[in-house]
Amino acid sequence: MNAYSGIADMISGGDPQAPAIGAPDRHILSRGELARLVARTGAALRAIGIGQQSAVAIVMPNGPEMATAFLAVAASAVAAPLNAAYRADEFDFYLADLNAKALILPAGADSPARDVAAKRSIPVIELAPDLAAPAGAFTLSIPFVEGAAPNPSPEDVALVLHTSGTTSRPKIVPLTHRNLATSAGNIARTLKLTPADRSLVIMPLFHIHGLVGALLSSLHAGGSVYCPAGFNALKFFAQLDESEATWYSAVPTMHQTILARAKVNAEIIARRRLRFIRSSSASLPPPVMKELEEVFGCPVIESYGMTEAAHQMASNPLPPASRKPGSVGIAAGPEVAIMAPDGKLLKAGEIGEIVIKGANVTPGYANNPKANEEGFRDGWFRTGDQGIMDAEGYVSLTGRLKEIINRGGEKISPREVDDVLMEHPAVAQIVTFALPHDKLGEEVAAAVVLNEGAQASERDLRDFAAKHLADFKVPKKIVFLAEIPKGATGKLQRIGLAQKLGLVS
Repeated sequence: MNAYSGIADMISGGDPQAPAIGAPDRHILSRGELARLVARTGAALRAIGIGQQSAVAIVMPNGPEMATAFLAVAASAVAAPLNAAYRADEFDFYLADLNAKALILPAGADSPARDVAAKRSIPVIELAPDLAAPAGAFTLSIPFVEGAAPNPSPEDVALVLHTSGTTSRPKIVPLTHRNLATSAGNIARTLKLTPADRSLVIMPLFHIHGLVGALLSSLHAGGSVYCPAGFNALKFFAQLDESEATWYSAVPTMHQTILARAKVNAEIIARRRLRFIRSSSASLPPPVMKELEEVFGCPVIESYGMTEAAHQMASNPLPPASRKPGSVGIAAGPEVAIMAPDGKLLKAGEIGEIVIKGANVTPGYANNPKANEEGFRDGWFRTGDQGIMDAEGYVSLTGRLKEIINRGGEKISPREVDDVLMEHPAVAQIVTFALPHDKLGEEVAAAVVLNEGAQASERDLRDFAAKHLADFKVPKKIVFLAEIPKGATGKLQRIGLAQKLGLVS
């Protein structure tokens, strides 16, 4: 596997004629064409004073231009991709917090970010797809300049993302070229990616999972990506067919949506046999993993990632090595350990906080010494996840430390309740969460989506749970929903769910 030191190095490495970026109804952009686009964009940005340390916000819909814009900006400045669905107040916060030196928008886009940028005197650079050229080709509202590819240091920051704060403002996570190249290489090795592999990119490209888990890992291995305009369950199988992808990576809720339409697309599944399917960013219920493997006839590789680790920390390996349903696998790049509250590293079988260290881990939050003091201990980064490691090194998550439900002193892992109720034949999705209680502090509650055509009452599910769980773990309140509220990247969010569902007066 190539030992790339940064984004530009990763793009320019490999066969210049090899495919890099594809998209529906477009010719494929080669690695050589991508490298030239990145060099021209970098030179154009430098010509207007955008340097290696300058943050450039990118507000683009998913698609090939979002992929190439990210790569071009990250190679020569600091890329700051933002969710295009944000409101004006959110853009105002993020653009100010980033101290953005420019904002890239689709040409003519009616985005609230445009007005915010004008108010803050942030230059707007318009990006127009070159539809007569291969996928991802674009022109800018500033003139392209021919120039050499940028040559940043591995320690220069390439990407900044915000973490979602639960009790305070979101924190800025800077990721260096070394962080990104290391993580992309870790993923490529874990999945044994080759130049023959192609990823169907359905994760948002403003999220670390899409950016590193799919895009950069593929380019690191000399492979290619196929970038549709976001995830659409109705179009997924046609895109799988057209793309000739060998794998895709998604969050569990996406996998479940795909499974719901799999039966009527059996012919495409058989024709486009995937080498594997990857799942990350949230815990994959074992029944969903089992069904995915049965339907697609390939292994499902569950991985464990987070923004501060430039995505991947642990992963189940490909066959013939063991995959353990319900586990997020073994260390896959960085060192992984379990730490006690006193900082002592624990032995196999003991529950504690998952901690990591390695070249993929952020050097620290930007402008936030308090968060860095709390987030790092003795050289280890504290993930905030509670977990356990078995004797073979496989890690299982038992919850977020802040998500653990404290019912009168009894600590309950929401994931344990999820896993039990997911075994009920009527349940399609579940998220267990804390419901405030005047005497106990917190009580156990759950939001449930039933399988289409299935029926189950609150009593049915509580009785089912009571067969497998101690009484204090059985949800005292179960609400039935058509859809569980999710974050921008499709992740289920437990914290604050009681308020979101109107269960707290």
